[in-house]
Amino acid sequence: MVHRALKHFTIHLQTFLISSQLRNNIPITGAFSISSTSNNLKNTVIKNTNNNIMLTRRTPQQVQLEIKDPVDPTALTQAKAILNELRTDSSTQQNACVPEALLTIAHRLGDIPKEGNGSTSYIVSPSQCHVAFDSLTDDERKSLMNIHTRVKFFAEAQRKSVVDMEVDIPGGKAGQSVSPCRAAGCYAPGGRYPLPSSVIMTVVTARAAGCPYVVLATPRPAPITLAAAHVAGADIVLCVGGAQAIGSMAYGVNAMLDEKGDEVIPAVPPCDVIVGPGNKWVTAAKSIVNGYCGIDMLAGPSEVLVIADKTADAVIVAADLIAQAEHDVVARAILVSDSEEIIDAVDKEVTSQVESLPEPNRSTAKEALKQSFSILCKDIDECIAMSDKLAPEHLEIQTANSQEVADRCANYGGLFIGTNCAEVLGDYGAGPNHTLPTGGTGRYTGGLSVFNFLRIRTWMRIDDTKECQEMVEDSVRMARLEGLEGHARAAEARRL
Repeated sequence: MVHRALKHFTIHLQTFLISSQLRNNIPITGAFSISSTSNNLKNTVIKNTNNNIMLTRRTPQQVQLEIKDPVDPTALTQAKAILNELRTDSSTQQNACVPEALLTIAHRLGDIPKEGNGSTSYIVSPSQCHVAFDSLTDDERKSLMNIHTRVKFFAEAQRKSVVDMEVDIPGGKAGQSVSPCRAAGCYAPGGRYPLPSSVIMTVVTARAAGCPYVVLATPRPAPITLAAAHVAGADIVLCVGGAQAIGSMAYGVNAMLDEKGDEVIPAVPPCDVIVGPGNKWVTAAKSIVNGYCGIDMLAGPSEVLVIADKTADAVIVAADLIAQAEHDVVARAILVSDSEEIIDAVDKEVTSQVESLPEPNRSTAKEALKQSFSILCKDIDECIAMSDKLAPEHLEIQTANSQEVADRCANYGGLFIGTNCAEVLGDYGAGPNHTLPTGGTGRYTGGLSVFNFLRIRTWMRIDDTKECQEMVEDSVRMARLEGLEGHARAAEARRL
């Protein structure tokens, strides 16, 4: 899941626009463009609406992927203003955030209530997180610990897959060293739903990478979120969100002192890497601080694409599509099949199942389904080609030969093979991370992992000057071919 959170507030990194926008009077400016080769497209959409078809029917030719700017211009301007307000001298990025400024912004934007318990602090202590964990039922604590164990096991296996190494080079040695960043910043949204699973996915992964200090930021944290912070091992919890959270983690926050000079609220160190999805202000702020510190991705609304053939179970496929749609009104649920019968059956199930959801889930899912669609392909080969073109965040394979089909798919964030492998199992900690690339970016990147927190650095050493002479001569010659005389002379200085 892009971390399922994207699911709640984020903007489009690459937006999907389909003809269902026509029926909802939404301007066609997004990233799934409609081919002009279909003269009867609008009539087709109207006909489908009249027939109460939940998933707009499309052909492969009617869907094209386009790229959109991931950062909302208005949010970018607002995020810049917040980041400037956080620091006394915004002309230099060396200044840490002023605690009083952070508290003022948190009060103004509703992260922290102006009155009542906790109104004078933007930090939740480890002891408070422990109390939240103890307040859970036995079953809730067990599930939280189980998820933690599985995510930790997978992340630690990832960490072991890359190691220090060295090889011989002429006259010496060269190698790589793998080490974690000093401090990691993890963001977990706190909007429509609490997301303890996102806390575990980010914080546990940073810990498995070996980061000695982990900061978690999440606005208005629910008890289950604080309990997850305790289990995952966050060193400090900032109960702020939006651009102010990203700025606090990027630049750090000075300690707040009382009139006597005693520390009231501890300092927050600047983080080397910030990960986790959020709303459009989080995305905008991450784009601003990127370079000053590292970020994982600029993520957009969540998506699922299901490849299903005639053997698929329509009840299960529909349930998986709805599970994705309930995340956010801008989520996308896509069905790709070579069987018109299964498309009809799934559509019927979606229409029936969505009405049984409680509110606000039902309204959210129904709005998202207006922008979702099905694609009828001529065969499984075309289904795979369509999926690779869209590079969905989540890709489910529900076919007779699911592993064979999965092996042929190239572009996706996370892959879920077979009817029994529900995407929601990945959301809740089967092991692999649920913070995944959205909007087609799975064509060139993967999801959050320990590698986001690791530095793989190379080194070389020359022990025998005589043995490296051929390498010296090669360097002299190539430097002069490139017109870099200073380089050539530096190499010549190593001649015997």
